[in-house]
Amino acid sequence: MKTKIFKQAEIDQAVELLKNGELVAFPTETVYGLGALATNEQAVKNVYLAKGRPSDNPLIVTVNGLEMVKEYALEIPEDAQKLVKKFWPGPLTMLLKVKPGTLPNAVTGGLKTVAFRNPDDQLTNELITKLGKPIVGPSANTSTKPSPTTCEHVYHDLQGKIAGIIDGGETKVGLESTIIDLTVDPYVVLRPGRITSHELSACLGKDVLLNRGKPADGEIPKAPGMKYRHYAPSCPVWIVDKPADFEKLPLSAEVGVAACSDILSKLDLADSQIYDLGKNLESADQHLFASLRYFDQNSEIKKIFVQGFDQGEASYAYMNRLNKAASGQHFKK
Repeated sequence: MKTKIFKQAEIDQAVELLKNGELVAFPTETVYGLGALATNEQAVKNVYLAKGRPSDNPLIVTVNGLEMVKEYALEIPEDAQKLVKKFWPGPLTMLLKVKPGTLPNAVTGGLKTVAFRNPDDQLTNELITKLGKPIVGPSANTSTKPSPTTCEHVYHDLQGKIAGIIDGGETKVGLESTIIDLTVDPYVVLRPGRITSHELSACLGKDVLLNRGKPADGEIPKAPGMKYRHYAPSCPVWIVDKPADFEKLPLSAEVGVAACSDILSKLDLADSQIYDLGKNLESADQHLFASLRYFDQNSEIKKIFVQGFDQGEASYAYMNRLNKAASGQHFKK
């Protein structure tokens, strides 16, 4: 299969491919998603095959607004409507009860819930509007690998496995959306993202908890990213918790370092051994996955050290992804 790259003027071609059961990757403000018509069970199953993704890992349903959610959600509580008004389109995914018979088990993982998201991306909203139906939207990468934040990342992982990729340039946020479970009381953030539980609590006028556990063995996760290994390059990753600790690293030609500009300026490493995460946490969010991919494609790099952040809830999403990429390993000297 030849994987075609689509520009904005070619959206109609991508729509036809999706209608015919093909897979097309699409841009969002967070990461690129792998699209298939959400009501086409075989197409959805092909998403799992293309990614090498465990089939008990439910998929997010990507929509162009609340009206489309109404076709597939059993009910839309008032609090969901408040969140839509405040945060959609944007990096927030809401878990709701699914209307029986509207979506295949391949989407829901056999659960009675389904996650909905309306991304803040013009191309993708145009795609869904022209399609007239929602698409599934897991990250468009090989399962367990760092999520893709450019069209080139998607092509690297999935060329020959999917029909097309809509090129929307580099993503703006860089980490997957916040997922809030609205089917429980109190509400729980299942996956942290740019929108914090504090912001959600402020919008709703009630406490929103932050999940810190993971599903038990044999239990189906309610949302993506809760159970399986994620975001990891081929070689091991260590988290460096304090800026001063970078000067203690065992530097060699096999070491790659991803950190903010001020830290990298103090290290004696070749350009190919460093990845600049920018000046602050927000830019580090945007470039974390790209840094892991950068070193993963350099066969000379055998160890990766990445800057950690401790800035309260603002850094939860970043550290959630980095901890998974590093399997919880922290640099100790």
